[in-house]
Amino acid sequence: MTDNNNNSAVPYFVYEGEQARNERTIKRLVIALIVAVALIFASNVVWIVAWCQYDYSSEVIELDGGSGGNANYIGNDGDIYNGTDKGYETDTNTQER
Repeated sequence: MTDNNNNSAVPYFVYEGEQARNERTIKRLVIALIVAVALIFASNVVWIVAWCQYDYSSEVIELDGGSGGNANYIGNDGDIYNGTDKGYETDTNTQER
């Protein structure tokens, strides 16, 4: 069953077997692709939910550094606020006494 060009003929049964195996492989690859895309979207949703957990505030704090001092002070919960310089008045009053 060989031609003059050294091409060997493949039986139809072997060809059909290989086609069936290739179809199974392609089906598995398509399923793996769908699972990968679904996991990418799930990962993005998790990161968006985590990002939205932060508390963003639009609180306006006025800064009064007219005496030349910096008006940073730490609140009761450990956050640093930029507000009026309340400590400067206390310091100058104690120094004058």
